[in-house]
Amino acid sequence: MKPHISSLINAIVLILLGVWSYFSSEVRPVTALIPVFVGIILLGLNPGIKKENKVIAHIAVVLTILVLIGLVKPLIGAIGRESSMGIVRVILMMVFTVYALITFIQSFIAARKNK
Repeated sequence: MKPHISSLINAIVLILLGVWSYFSSEVRPVTALIPVFVGIILLGLNPGIKKENKVIAHIAVVLTILVLIGLVKPLIGAIGRESSMGIVRVILMMVFTVYALITFIQSFIAARKNK
């Protein structure tokens, strides 16, 4: 799969599951919207990724890594609350984020080999 497609799918998953997480919570902390904001930024970067702009692709990778790291704390929180739906939502976001990272790394390796 091409990086722009996996990044697009990841952005959509982050937005949808982030919004779902936010509205399913009784407390509704603003920090629950961080994946949504990152997803929106990734959507905005997607045309540049599709055009294979190296700078934009690297920015997207950094954001993707940051959101992956940032999802660890919500996963620990969901496990602590024994919220099975919360655990599933966070794990799904993490799986799609890891997949997007893998496709980015594969494309970077392929670009280097083609030089």
